[in-house]
Amino acid sequence: MQIDLLIKNGQVVTAAQAEYPVRGKKMQELEVIENGWVACAGDQIVGAGAGEILPRGLDITESTQVIDAAGKVVTPGLVDPHTHLIFGGSREDEFYLRAQGADYMEIMEAGGGIASSVRATREASLDELVASGRRYLKWMLSLGVTTVECKSGYGLDLKTELKQLEAVRILQAEQPVELVSTFLGAHAWPEEFKDDQEGYIEFLLNTVLPRIKTEDLAEYVDVFTEKGVFSVEQSRRIFHRAKELGFKLRIHADEMNTLGGAELAAEMEMASADHLLMVSDRGIEALGKGNVVPILLPATAFVLRKPYAPARKMLDAGLPVALATDFNPGSCPTANLGLVMSLACLYMAMTPEEVFHAVTINAAHSLGRSDRIGSIEVGKQADLVIFDVDSYRKIPYFVGVNLVSSVVKAGQVI
Repeated sequence: MQIDLLIKNGQVVTAAQAEYPVRGKKMQELEVIENGWVACAGDQIVGAGAGEILPRGLDITESTQVIDAAGKVVTPGLVDPHTHLIFGGSREDEFYLRAQGADYMEIMEAGGGIASSVRATREASLDELVASGRRYLKWMLSLGVTTVECKSGYGLDLKTELKQLEAVRILQAEQPVELVSTFLGAHAWPEEFKDDQEGYIEFLLNTVLPRIKTEDLAEYVDVFTEKGVFSVEQSRRIFHRAKELGFKLRIHADEMNTLGGAELAAEMEMASADHLLMVSDRGIEALGKGNVVPILLPATAFVLRKPYAPARKMLDAGLPVALATDFNPGSCPTANLGLVMSLACLYMAMTPEEVFHAVTINAAHSLGRSDRIGSIEVGKQADLVIFDVDSYRKIPYFVGVNLVSSVVKAGQVI
């Protein structure tokens, strides 16, 4: 087989395991190949190993692109499984209000927060949303992120929710980062339904969800299950309808209050339960029994100055923890997954080995893609990152620093 791309002389972090997602103590067993190489043909990985000599059957020709990693770290492309990528405007004023002590929910109840982004997103044109999304994806790609989950939820009406999801579709076709689309119409109560919650839920169930399914604009449905937003019972109704229509499920769970969102995630066999700052012991137990991936978002806790999710409890309970940025205009205006890795080590007591599984194979599994991305294995898509350090343990250590030297997406050096 002719090799199109060979990366050699690197510390290759494969994140490969016998079974996915990676759980508990297994998350500390990170496969690392010293003096390693990765061979790619087309968009696939066709070999990985150690030393100077390639196995018989892998042929280097004059057309093979050879990258000498020169001792640098080679990892799978990073996966960000929770973002709010498409939005209008920005909320820097709220950022400074919170810096002076204002509470997130107080700002939201006063007409700021999500409602502010809803107004700006409704006013923005499709072209403007695509342009800003393109900019943010360039940031992410430059940081080694090759797959991104993107939520709607800043429209809260049919026209704007469709516009957000259409922006994701356009971006998927025009740039290299792979996008996974999620409908989050149940993100807040829109102004026009503030006194008619039942009316808005019926609108979602009978108008918006069927339309999004018909137009194939989203793979997942998410709900912000939180005090003052959508109750567990309201969320359950939306999720039942989404599941009936064939959507897969994710949930904003137990972020500000312990409501039972984690238990609902297990009950509904969701792909992920996200945030979990206030998850109960019962919720952790339910997630384990329900095979739900907990996605933790430490940068949000950092920005909001909230307690961090109990990652060690989850890991010790055998849960397959993943990490994400939660990139959004309000509670977490950062697209830096490397910073998230550092915060997970510093404030959630995760080891570098656990962190790498959390931003690669477990994040990919939460998106239903662990058979195709998230680890360096023969037959998987050639999504790779070269970091300009000589040990993977230095990547979270250099806090907030972009150490990416090269990014490969589907076999192409970007």
